[in-house]
Amino acid sequence: MSLLYIEHIAMYVNDLETAKDFFVKYFNAVPNQKYHNKTTGFYSYFLSFEQGARLELMYKPSMSDDEKHLARTGYIHIAFRLGSREAVDNLTGRLQTDGYEVVSGPRITGDGYYESCIIGIEGNQIEITV
Repeated sequence: MSLLYIEHIAMYVNDLETAKDFFVKYFNAVPNQKYHNKTTGFYSYFLSFEQGARLELMYKPSMSDDEKHLARTGYIHIAFRLGSREAVDNLTGRLQTDGYEVVSGPRITGDGYYESCIIGIEGNQIEITV
C-alpha cells in the first residue's frame, strides 16, 4: 500500500475572512490565495500548517447553518498538537482571554492525553493537545 494520510479536511463557514484570520492568528496557518468560482459563488482558502493535513475553509451562498451540539453524530472537532503542556496552557489562556469558551481543561484525560477544548470560530469545537 502506498503512503496513506489525511490530505485535508474541509468546513463551510459564514465569514470566510474571519475564519481564515482565526486559524492564522492562533494556529499559525498559512493561507493560499482565495479561490472564487464566479459561476457558483463558491469561495475557499486552503490553510497549511507546520505539519499534518491542510484545512479547507469554504463559503457559498444559501448554506444551512444548523446549531452545533457538542454531542452529535458526524465530525465533532478538529485537534491541534502543540508539543508541550505549556503551549496548551498558553494557547488555551490566550483564547479564553480573547473571549472563546473553554469547555474542558487543560487537563489530563482518562486515556492519558493532556488537552483542552474550546468553542472556536462559528461554534466549532477545537481540541488543543500536547
